[in-house]
Amino acid sequence: MAKMTIAPATPADYRRLAEKRLPRFLFDYIDGGSGTEQTLAANCRDFDHILLRQRVMRNVDNVDTTADLLGRSASMPLMLAPVGMAGMFARRGEALAASAARKAGIPFTLSTVGICPLAELNGPGKEPVWFQLYMLRDRSAVESLLASARESGCDTLLFTVDLAVPGMRHRDTRSGMVGAKPLPMALAKAWQLGTRPRWVVDVGLRGKPHTIGNLSHLVPDPTDLNAYKQWIESQFDPTVTWDDIAWLRSLWPGKLVIKGVMEPEDAEAAVAAGADGVIVSNHGGRQLDSVASSISKLPEVLRAVQGRAQVFLDGGVRSGQDVVKAVALGADGVLMGRPWVWALAGAGEAGLSDLLETLRREMQVAMALMGVSRLDELHPDLLEARPA
Repeated sequence: MAKMTIAPATPADYRRLAEKRLPRFLFDYIDGGSGTEQTLAANCRDFDHILLRQRVMRNVDNVDTTADLLGRSASMPLMLAPVGMAGMFARRGEALAASAARKAGIPFTLSTVGICPLAELNGPGKEPVWFQLYMLRDRSAVESLLASARESGCDTLLFTVDLAVPGMRHRDTRSGMVGAKPLPMALAKAWQLGTRPRWVVDVGLRGKPHTIGNLSHLVPDPTDLNAYKQWIESQFDPTVTWDDIAWLRSLWPGKLVIKGVMEPEDAEAAVAAGADGVIVSNHGGRQLDSVASSISKLPEVLRAVQGRAQVFLDGGVRSGQDVVKAVALGADGVLMGRPWVWALAGAGEAGLSDLLETLRREMQVAMALMGVSRLDELHPDLLEARPA
């Protein structure tokens, strides 16, 4: 009997495909979190603890999911979050994701450590992607990256503030991605690559150049990913304060969004420094393990900001219902990271496009069955806590 093929539909389906197609060290890099991954699990679990209220006999003939995201009209309140080295999960992965996001009518954010450079993603007639940046010890490098972003047409900068030092990501050590002695690490990666010949041909060979595109002019050998790793680790700056954000604001004329805010005092400081938006985020559970989930911290940050900037949520979003929950709590939108990479790795640009359409339809169905037809009709009274 022929084996039945079932089409992927949810992030969990695409995750399984990605696990089958990626070398283990790459799958663990995107899939894992820091420490014992308590915060990684909490990001999703705490969404599950929020229930939707079903309301009936309402006119929900035309459910509208469109949203304003920092002055940009989007088909839904969803953005693709920055993910480092996404071009290693699919051939020219960031370019494919940007294309899928444009077709879906939502923003895509390119990571500082993306494989594809901004020039490859932006161009005449294309909606510009957003750019994510870290503060580097070499402030002239920061200025250079900002200038390149402006020249490419970027108008929105996401600045990550929760990476003063890298988190302890034990999965990466176990898989040989980092930390091991050079020879065992090389042997482990060689074995893993040997089990994924399709990836080797499609991404490893056809997907070149494998450089951190926007940093190529800063690293001595742009073809050596180990050189990139050493340079980037040397550039993490634990001395950064809100004064540096004020300096950044003085250089950047576009929208500035601070990513990595978990406490109301930090949200206040971000707004005071001139941020147009803040992102409630624990870096997808990849930095400090045992911190609270992003969704549990959203109400505190919203109360602190009081409408002076847009507030977004990042971490744990796995469905259109999750998007609805965050918006009902007061978020202006959400960012999604791992699911878009799983879809891209497992089924290419078409898979990501299908996933985004599924999320939009899930939002529409959820809103209709909750008795609302517009995002501004969502409010906390339409939610309830799961019984203990």
